[in-house]
Amino acid sequence: MKKIAICILVALFGGVAPAQGQLLKKLKKRAERAAERTVERRVDRETSKKTDEVLDSILEPGKKGKKPKGKDGQPLPGGDNPNNTGNDGLGGPDTNAGESGPKSITVYSKFDFVPGDQPMFFDDFAYDFVGDFPAKWNTNGSGEVVTVNDSSEKWLEMVPGWDIFYIPDIPNLPEEYTIEFDLLALGLDRQTSSTAILDVVLSDDNMFKRGANFVQAKLPFCQYSQIGINMENHINGKRVIYSTINADVREEVINRPHISIAVNKQRYRLWINEEKHVDIPRIVPTGVILNTIKFGINNFKDGKERLFISNLKVAKGGVDLRRKLLREGRISTNAILFDSGSANLQPQSMGVIRQISQVLQQDGNIKLNIIGHTDSDGDDSNNMSLSKKRADAVKSALVNIYNVDGSRLRTEGKGETVPVGDNGSSEGKAQNRRVEFVII
Repeated sequence: MKKIAICILVALFGGVAPAQGQLLKKLKKRAERAAERTVERRVDRETSKKTDEVLDSILEPGKKGKKPKGKDGQPLPGGDNPNNTGNDGLGGPDTNAGESGPKSITVYSKFDFVPGDQPMFFDDFAYDFVGDFPAKWNTNGSGEVVTVNDSSEKWLEMVPGWDIFYIPDIPNLPEEYTIEFDLLALGLDRQTSSTAILDVVLSDDNMFKRGANFVQAKLPFCQYSQIGINMENHINGKRVIYSTINADVREEVINRPHISIAVNKQRYRLWINEEKHVDIPRIVPTGVILNTIKFGINNFKDGKERLFISNLKVAKGGVDLRRKLLREGRISTNAILFDSGSANLQPQSMGVIRQISQVLQQDGNIKLNIIGHTDSDGDDSNNMSLSKKRADAVKSALVNIYNVDGSRLRTEGKGETVPVGDNGSSEGKAQNRRVEFVII
């Protein structure tokens, strides 16, 4: 391809006057570099395609085809199944709008986010009616629960406006906790404003102001230029940190990004999908309680550019599960997620599975029993079978992604027989959908 590009240049520029020689040399060099990059991209695509085919045969045999799209050409937010209503992990689906499955799982193999292990809040709007404002949220603006395309999955559509906030009813936040949510953006293009952003605010004000003490992240949705993630805090009314972190997230924000945030005392980290973009060691004010999470959007064109949020999960903790497993001999986690009604791992689960693999790599004598649990939705016998398949899927990830010896792993499914929460509530179901690791 490089040779073809050079030949074309020779044909085009061979007879041009010497006065333009320097310009043409520059253009020729640029064209050569562009041709090289094109070849490199094509090789990368072909290599990635072959890798995916191998992983398909290992992790999801029989899975073929592309992700379906809705009537407007947008990927369906509910995953590969247009009727998918969520998953049976900690909460609702954690599916990217891009391809799910093995490719995403391998990409997430170095993901180091570990969700908190004590659920405090979860909402996928399953108990809210379409057209209503969600029961477990508050706002000083407007918004409603909607579905998108042919999926029955529910989202809260937020309305842009300065100092308009959407506040979930979350109990007071502890010193260490994690926040996760999915976003879906529609209608973005190269005319989307450079100031089109989502505000995520942690505040000591429980109403509709930022407060005297807060931390906020501004996630950009501009498509024509790289904007970066703006971080800011105020301590006792005074701004201490104000910075913009260099990050090109244009592709991520249009493909249903999964946002993960970890607060560990003063430290604040933020991931978009598998990539960590923010890690500031001392941005969270001390001596005050930032007891409220707020979301707000600005400079989205009304009626054209739309932003939706769903599957908000807040959990206490986010501690190092490796030490806990070694110290106590067992751990239970709600952070390993699966597609609804299946044993297909969601890629965001890899942070926990990676830590488990590190324990096994550190001590070659350790053997583990992996136990799957479900909530009470569905048939008892199906849930028993599903929980075992999910335990098997975790084992497969440990063996095939992290090269753990399979003889050191045993799997078991207990279905819905050992609940730890109330199956009559979203939070209780989230607690019951879990995976245990027990040293044997």
